[in-house]
Amino acid sequence: MYEFLFRRFIRDYEKTTLPEVRYAYGSLSGRVGIAVNLILSGVKLLLGLMSGAVSVVADAIHNLADAAASIATLLGFRLAAKPADAEHPYGHGRVEYVAGFCIAGLILLIGFKLLEASVEKIIEPSPPEVDLPMLVILAASIGLQLWLGRFNKTIGARIDSAAIRAAAADSLNDCVATIVVVVSLALYYLSGIDIDGWAGILVALFILHSGWESARDTLQPLLGKPPDKALVQGIGKTVLRHRCITGVHDIIIHDYGPGRIFASVHAEVPASMDFLKAHEIVDGLEELLRRKYRIIVTVHMDPVVVDDPETNRVREEIEALVQREKLGSSIHDFRMTTAKGGGRKLIFDVQVAPDCKMTDEALRFFLQREIKKLNARYYPVIQIDRFYC
Repeated sequence: MYEFLFRRFIRDYEKTTLPEVRYAYGSLSGRVGIAVNLILSGVKLLLGLMSGAVSVVADAIHNLADAAASIATLLGFRLAAKPADAEHPYGHGRVEYVAGFCIAGLILLIGFKLLEASVEKIIEPSPPEVDLPMLVILAASIGLQLWLGRFNKTIGARIDSAAIRAAAADSLNDCVATIVVVVSLALYYLSGIDIDGWAGILVALFILHSGWESARDTLQPLLGKPPDKALVQGIGKTVLRHRCITGVHDIIIHDYGPGRIFASVHAEVPASMDFLKAHEIVDGLEELLRRKYRIIVTVHMDPVVVDDPETNRVREEIEALVQREKLGSSIHDFRMTTAKGGGRKLIFDVQVAPDCKMTDEALRFFLQREIKKLNARYYPVIQIDRFYC
């Protein structure tokens, strides 16, 4: 059924990396969420007011908040789809993350309000009026909420949207919340035991947990989380497949929202290669990466000596030292030049291991000292690189 809706309402629905297709998915999610949650809220609010069940009224308010959250999602996708301008040269893609964070904040607010109302119901109990048709209608609403949650989950996974995944999590949590409400009212209907307030507390705690998880997931991209490992590895492997590229390092990725990813890569080429030929290869790699991963990428060319036995031997010695001491994963941009006084200047970068606790200065001092032990006429010039991925 989901595929039918996608084909019916979204043009080129399979091309999920296109900004306009992402916007269409987000728009569809928002509109469906608004419609479903308004229906659920109206029905539950009517039942809650007629029965006097605080848990049902709170559940209705929760659905009303979900409708507002869907409006926020819809507006977020509309703003995210705006093209780049003078004030936002990298586009408006991160608005989607802001919308997801607003949804999470709304979930937390509703959770606290529901918790407060439930505690008041326990302190001042008032038995609800429950009948069988009411239980049947509430049970049927669970199916509709479950459908909406799976619908949003499918869209969130398809377009990799944190905002829609947050909405999906909330919709699925609504199912659990309504189940708790139905069970508590059924218990009262069958036995006369009133746990309406306690059921409200359980629902509130569940909602608060959901809001916290959603807030964390949408805040991370805004703060600058590590890029997708599959993307990083894919970029590295794609560049290394070219027979003239001898090494890849310093892959840096900046995420300005879905579909707006910028990257830079350092590619090592033999220093003996014709400069214009190397530049042509780098241009080709940039275009290949752009088409394959739909990112804007700059490939920086690093010439390295690969056919000098002494350079290769010294590089291997230093790589062995770095890995033996577990200080880094590799070295790159290695060059040897003649120093004043006849020594050998060793210029290179060290990719520091993530678990290395040494400061850059301490690490540089340690390596310089150990390299001097290998040969007193070595003069190391070391650049420290930390992981960006």
